[in-house]
Amino acid sequence: MLRLEDLTLFVRAAALGSFSVAAREAGLPPAQVSSAIKRLETTLNIRLFARSTRSLRLTPEGETWLPYATQMLDTLQAGLQKIQTPDDEVRGTLQVAVPSDLGRNLLLSVMQDFRRRYPALRLRILFSDHLTDVFKDPVDVAFRYGNNDDASFISLPVAPQNRRVLVASPAWLAAHGEPHTPQELAGHPALTYVLRGRLYDRWTLLRDGRVHEVQMNSAIMSDDAEVIRRLAIAGEGVANKSWLDVSDDIREGRLKILLPQYQGDSVPLNMICPHRKQLSTAVRLLYDAVREKCAALLAQMPEGSV
Repeated sequence: MLRLEDLTLFVRAAALGSFSVAAREAGLPPAQVSSAIKRLETTLNIRLFARSTRSLRLTPEGETWLPYATQMLDTLQAGLQKIQTPDDEVRGTLQVAVPSDLGRNLLLSVMQDFRRRYPALRLRILFSDHLTDVFKDPVDVAFRYGNNDDASFISLPVAPQNRRVLVASPAWLAAHGEPHTPQELAGHPALTYVLRGRLYDRWTLLRDGRVHEVQMNSAIMSDDAEVIRRLAIAGEGVANKSWLDVSDDIREGRLKILLPQYQGDSVPLNMICPHRKQLSTAVRLLYDAVREKCAALLAQMPEGSV
């Protein structure tokens, strides 16, 4: 007979590529995970993993069985949630991955309000600018900038009209002057973003159908978008930021938009989750709350950026 715990450990070990990591995640000794996999292999009469001292990978039979095991667990979880939760009540744990800057400065307040509205719901929030693998990492949904071309994800548009804006602090501009053309902009030290080894130091601007590529000189580089925003506020240089990240700073006077007559790059915000997961009531309600908040901020975006 199949055991639920064995199925769960098989799916997590396959996703994480390690018995020891799966054991640590579950709070179990590694030997217990190994025993669970052996028991499952005996029950199914197949070998699920090819093991060596250096690697762990699924066998062809394991690859075939994995989506069925995953579907069984998802179906069981959905059934339990259905019988344990009234239709008008949201409970359980919702695990959400968010970008560092947007997460702390916009989404966190939305999720705080959301939690007050649904006090029976627990939230687990992961802050990172690195792309979350919603198949491997224990998250239900992830909010991410940029277009999603991976067909294995469900991608729901949250803020499709969002764009980048050039910003600097009033103190910086008072000391160094304000650029009025892309050529003048290139002479200002830039606060640039690094992600997966790529330096984003070529900034694109659009005006009257003409594209302007500006090669910037990086003064400070970081893989954390919030660090870039804080450095801009501190007067360390010019930044090219998502409107959603800096709209509050602009409204409160901490940052000023540069070259407002030019349009920045499109940076649509999306919510992604695996196809295999049904959109739960909690996920759909959170999606609506975030989309509503973003729509209100996008309505304030300067015309040149739209």
